[in-house]
Amino acid sequence: MCDPRSVHIVSWEDEALTLRAIRTEVFIHEQQVPESLEWDEFDAISMHVLARNFDGQPVGTARLLPDGHIGRMAVLKEWRGKGYGSAMLQKILEELRIRNKQKKAMLNAQASAVKFYEKFGFKVSGEEFVEAGILHVKMILFLKWN
Repeated sequence: MCDPRSVHIVSWEDEALTLRAIRTEVFIHEQQVPESLEWDEFDAISMHVLARNFDGQPVGTARLLPDGHIGRMAVLKEWRGKGYGSAMLQKILEELRIRNKQKKAMLNAQASAVKFYEKFGFKVSGEEFVEAGILHVKMILFLKWN
């Protein structure tokens, strides 16, 4: 299982090659997302998380846009179901709470991942839609502050 301490906030500038390698494997190779749709101007301005296994090998990534939109959540196939996705999402939600100005977290979940996000309190908002050839749904989590 994933040790939450193996998930770190990283910068695109420092870790672009590693983050790109994970996303290329998951989205471009495995899910057949066109490369032209995977890379955008938001990587440079987003906060990124990087998960590493116990051997220090990179196994997952996700990003948080400045507006609170979570995206590009990817875990290498052989490491799924071991807690890396949950640890990355927890790290992002912690960061949003630290910022203390975001009222909500948003994401476009692949339809197959809706139950995963619901475990964290995300709710479906709107109808299903196709993005990059994959069925998605918008999800929102309203953040509460103490």
